[in-house]
Amino acid sequence: MADTIEKNVTRGGQFLVKETKCEDIFTPEDFSEEQLMMRDSVKEFVDKELWAHKDRFEKKDYAYTEASMRKAGELGLLGVAVPEEYGGLGMGFVSTMLVCDYISGATGSFSTAFGAHTGIGTMPITLYGTEEQKKKYVPKLASGEWFGAYCLTEPGAGSDANSGKTKAVLSEDGTHYLITGQKMWISNAGFCSLFIVFARIGDDKNITGFIVENNPSNGISMNEEEHKLGIRASSTRQVFFNETKVPVENMLSERGNGFKIAMNALNVGRIKLAAACLDAQRRVTSGAVKYANERIQFNTSISSFGAIRSKLAEMATNAYAGESASYRAAKDIEDRIAAREAEGTSHQEAELKGVEEYAIECSILKVAVSEDVQNCSDEGIQVFGGMGFSEDTPMESAWRDARIARIYEGTNEINRMLSVGMLIKKAMKGHVDLLGPAMKVQEELMGIPSFDTPDYSELFSEEKAIVANLKKVFLMVAGSAVQKYGPELDSHQQLLMAAADILIEIYMAESTILRTEKLAKKEGEDKVQEQIAMAKLYLYKAVDIVNLRGKEGIASFSEGDEQRMMLMGLKRFTKYTNLPNVVALREKIAEKLVAENSYCF
Repeated sequence: MADTIEKNVTRGGQFLVKETKCEDIFTPEDFSEEQLMMRDSVKEFVDKELWAHKDRFEKKDYAYTEASMRKAGELGLLGVAVPEEYGGLGMGFVSTMLVCDYISGATGSFSTAFGAHTGIGTMPITLYGTEEQKKKYVPKLASGEWFGAYCLTEPGAGSDANSGKTKAVLSEDGTHYLITGQKMWISNAGFCSLFIVFARIGDDKNITGFIVENNPSNGISMNEEEHKLGIRASSTRQVFFNETKVPVENMLSERGNGFKIAMNALNVGRIKLAAACLDAQRRVTSGAVKYANERIQFNTSISSFGAIRSKLAEMATNAYAGESASYRAAKDIEDRIAAREAEGTSHQEAELKGVEEYAIECSILKVAVSEDVQNCSDEGIQVFGGMGFSEDTPMESAWRDARIARIYEGTNEINRMLSVGMLIKKAMKGHVDLLGPAMKVQEELMGIPSFDTPDYSELFSEEKAIVANLKKVFLMVAGSAVQKYGPELDSHQQLLMAAADILIEIYMAESTILRTEKLAKKEGEDKVQEQIAMAKLYLYKAVDIVNLRGKEGIASFSEGDEQRMMLMGLKRFTKYTNLPNVVALREKIAEKLVAENSYCF
């Protein structure tokens, strides 16, 4: 089966060693009519029910969050990823990303409630549950009659999720388990009907998942709501289980399979979290542009000042790059799921394996887009000046809400190390050939470089050559590190972090260029000058990051002739033949934003 799939669909991580043509990626410009209608109906719901009542979320109106979730359920928005036979809409992966994207931009409080319910609250049952479990619970979750929560984290088990102390003890008559333990940071705890709980049976190496109905008379109690920096109206509580009886038929999947369930749920959560950060960037950018156009200083709008225009251009560019990469990966996952289903695999198994295949891209996106939304909201405050620091404007709440995105679904530090670690494991299994390309890079370093000036007259020809060279930087740095440290590489976290930043910039920059190239071929270059400017600007910044992190890596594990050779290689691989006029690129982007008075791409 894998061979057939291989012919049709790129594997996760292969973007690093395989040239991707722009025709082969999905972009936001490729949304179908049905998807655009879905997007517009979600935007209408958000503007009417969430954005118009933003102050209620900031005042910790948990009841309003719950009421909004019920309305979303009535509209079918909680069941977009749920198969039709269990009361959902059974939409494809791209459509579920689209809903997650546009429903999440108004307030992080609702976004978190939505993500916790539809993702980690419902999805483990749809993907791992028995037929009986799915029929019993999923329709109620899809409709919003019930809400779900996910109990993994404990006071002593955060990033090390498998180290939880919560115990599940089988009753003497073998009919149920008694669960005892403490869970913390549980989103939706205050109004959920059902928990996905992870506990350890006996001395098992791995934890086990259980479906636990929320019944206070069954040994379940909670602390008060947590007081948080952001996502203030997202219900977040500690949950305590004291010999809570759970029928044996409510075990999720098999004994000891909980860690696998948790990790796969997080993979989906990571790419959905990236999507959940996109519309926030659009809204913050639009808000900053509108304010800059209206704010008069020195007898002119501040949107005419280069310092402000630079900020607006960078904010829009990062949002555009995030969209480009997120929907590229989403369609790759959707195609992989479809290919597996075509081979006769069940929808459950196909979706699990489809997302697992692109776990590297999911981690990349989680890191990149969560950091971009934080930077975007930070610059939004700066554009607003003193007003940005005030609760009277939406910027300060956007900044506070953005902060959690770098922590949940695995911290960005964990995800950086995971992305490189998973790539190396794929290479060792033969799923991605890194060794061959890495050897070619070594041969190239030993050879004499060409001094010919290439013909870069075609759109993005130089940029694509640079992306290919950035891939060589990663292969050079990561390949040499693997040779030097072998299995011990895991313990060199700072080196892994540097390699991850190179990997992230390659994927984000390439996705942005390919999206824009596809758009230019469709619309004509003259119609998409601003998008071309954004793709070039993003790459320019990416090259700087790759240069910096590459140098750091090379300096940390090499010396003497080897170091000199690699530094020469780094210089060669990050060199432009024609440096772009960065100020002119930003000006072109800002001019469009200011004229349209919003994020308009």
